Amino acid sequence: MDVLEKVVSPYGVKFFVEYEGEEIAHAYIYILRNDLHEKPFGFMEDVHVDDAFQRQGIGTSLVRRVIEEAQRIGCYKLICTSRDGREDSVHQMYMDLGFTSYGREFRMNF
Repeated sequence: MDVLEKVVSPYGVKFFVEYEGEEIAHAYIYILRNDLHEKPFGFMEDVHVDDAFQRQGIGTSLVRRVIEEAQRIGCYKLICTSRDGREDSVHQMYMDLGFTSYGREFRMNF
């Protein structure tokens, strides 16, 4: 049997915060579909706040905005990844916002 392909149309939205005309924080949500669910799901990626602006609630505000967007679109789930070693900061923020630790990420860099 051959492996066939079909292009599906994902899209992304970038949320960002500016300070004095410079971007100091951003987060992306990508809206994806699969054949197992009628509704799409969201993938949150690249949540970043410049070092000088961390611990001021900016990251929390960005993630809340991404959650709102996923809900507005009608996603059945929102997923994100975060590397090991960030349990006391970013991971705790995600847990405080309602995310649960659910599995592992496997990655292949090119």
